[in-house]
Amino acid sequence: MSLTSDIIRGHTETIILAQLLHHDSYGYEINKSIRDRTNGDYEAKEGTLYTAFRRLEQAGYIRSYWGDESSGARRRYYGITDEGRAYYQENKEDWLKIKGIIDRLIEADTTEGGN
Repeated sequence: MSLTSDIIRGHTETIILAQLLHHDSYGYEINKSIRDRTNGDYEAKEGTLYTAFRRLEQAGYIRSYWGDESSGARRRYYGITDEGRAYYQENKEDWLKIKGIIDRLIEADTTEGGN
């Protein structure tokens, strides 16, 4: 699973932005959603997630604010900006192009004897 984690880690920012497309959220909830959507096959490390939050916020792709919870610990929420939506779309298009290339390169060739 380490190789899978390494590959996914390179797309952490895009994964976070995808989670924020529909509503603002906080770190634990985003990570839980990632874990749930992968049926537990992948969970981002906390350090990886919060480092990505900082990079995204510094670049202007997300904004953060403190929630106003009346009980429990205060949560820092993240929301996607218009620039973040554009960045997400660029990354998604790049991913689809790269995925297509990799699929073609590793797909078994059955037309030439399948070596």
